Amino acid sequence: MKITSYEVLGKLPDLFTFDDGRPVRTPEDWAERRKELYRTAVELQYGEIPPEPEFLEIDPITLPNTVGRMNIWKLTTGTRAHPVSFTMYAHIPKGKAPYPVVIDGDLCYGCMQDPVISDKFVEHGIMLVKFNRDEIVPDIRNPKRTGNLYETYADRNFGALAAWAWGYSRVLDALETLGLVNRNSVTFTGLSRGGKAAMLAGVLDERATIVNPEATCAGSCSCYRVHMKALTEDGRELRSETLKDIINAFPDWFGPGMKAYEDDEASLPFDSHSLKALVAPRVYFDCQAESDIWSGPVNTYQSSIAALEVWKMFGKPENVLWYWRSGGHAHTPEDFDMLIEVIERELHGTPLKSEKFMRLPFDPPEPIFDWKAPFYG
Repeated sequence: MKITSYEVLGKLPDLFTFDDGRPVRTPEDWAERRKELYRTAVELQYGEIPPEPEFLEIDPITLPNTVGRMNIWKLTTGTRAHPVSFTMYAHIPKGKAPYPVVIDGDLCYGCMQDPVISDKFVEHGIMLVKFNRDEIVPDIRNPKRTGNLYETYADRNFGALAAWAWGYSRVLDALETLGLVNRNSVTFTGLSRGGKAAMLAGVLDERATIVNPEATCAGSCSCYRVHMKALTEDGRELRSETLKDIINAFPDWFGPGMKAYEDDEASLPFDSHSLKALVAPRVYFDCQAESDIWSGPVNTYQSSIAALEVWKMFGKPENVLWYWRSGGHAHTPEDFDMLIEVIERELHGTPLKSEKFMRLPFDPPEPIFDWKAPFYG
């Protein structure tokens, strides 16, 4: 990858300084500082998060817990006054439950219907669980935010990404109720807008032991304060997505307060490193592609190395992982192979085999932050 243009709009806000200027000095301070980061990186960015549901009903559509075929359940949840229903699909491996589980909300996206993908996980004893996030909130430009989960929680001003993230947790609730999930190995994953939802879900639900967003572009794991252009592997010059791009194309995904910053990213009280920091010290594994310039490869790197300071504080820097592959914007079998390596490292202590982990397809630029973790685990 050859970078042709690189603009930094400002330094990344200090994760270890309170809004009133006080420094973070202790673990107790960090617990309080984390609440401040949540208010901006989550609530400002995505709106008011839907609450825990009043109930959850799980109705089998196929003979349940069958190895070698699709297992399907209908989930009905939310409030009794305004319930919402969606389907959960699971590929169950051989052996006895509970299983390591990977949850993906991208059933509306073609690759998640590919049996090659499900076979990869099942062969490694991992249960792949899929749902269609669009059943919770349709992915249409819906400025009034009506229908489905919007009606369930009409008193909350949240965007579609928050609704989709809520779905990940309801799927996990169902798997726990069914006794299928190994609580020591729960992965949330997704691509692009699905990656945004998976990332937010992993922030909100600490039951996720591995958070694996793929090519989220702006609005999640990229960095608002970096604008870049680069050449793809076939020589085309493309640019990264900006806040203005995404907030105007998909306003219903976000909280209402984000529009005010579309021409002034440098004034944002947070950036994507703040969101990533809320996953620590659990495993954060980011997947990118060399020709997917829209997703902001350098932007993502900058926010990752800044957030890494929080994992250093916990003594867990090995829990921040990334890799780049050849190609463009897609969720590929190679990506899932890499994820399986990470899952097996966490479950069994198996060393990572691929040499692509932690490699960069570009010369790393200078960090756009000048602060460090105040203490180290």
